[in-house]
Amino acid sequence: MATDLRIVRYEERFRAEIIALWETCGLIRPWNDPGKDIDRKLTDRNGAFFVLLKSGDVVGSVMTGYDGHRGSVYYLSIHPDHQSAGLGQMLMKHCEDFLIELGCPKINLFVRRDNEAVMRFYEQLGYSEEAAVPLGKRLIPDT
Repeated sequence: MATDLRIVRYEERFRAEIIALWETCGLIRPWNDPGKDIDRKLTDRNGAFFVLLKSGDVVGSVMTGYDGHRGSVYYLSIHPDHQSAGLGQMLMKHCEDFLIELGCPKINLFVRRDNEAVMRFYEQLGYSEEAAVPLGKRLIPDT
């Protein structure tokens, strides 16, 4: 890893920069309040929220977790000015190593079907579409 790059745990001082990063990367949806998503992640005892810093500036982030059966990855983001430089791959490797240390046997993640660039990114990392259908039910509305 270049000396000006560091992966650190989330700290509150990064909140505004991370939310701005998620907005820039198109990750925020009207039904998900990013501040509430961060607050919820901070209560997760089995996961982590990593921030990628370049020369002290936030250029990437990722949330990961483990429920005892499968690992998950959310909000993987790299600022567009730094994409295609291997930083997303670096963050995913960090998540995978973290989850392996917890004894996690497999990662599940979600990508919107029309997000072809992100689908290709994960395919290059060895991820593939599975025959499962994700189902969801909102229990607590954010809006």
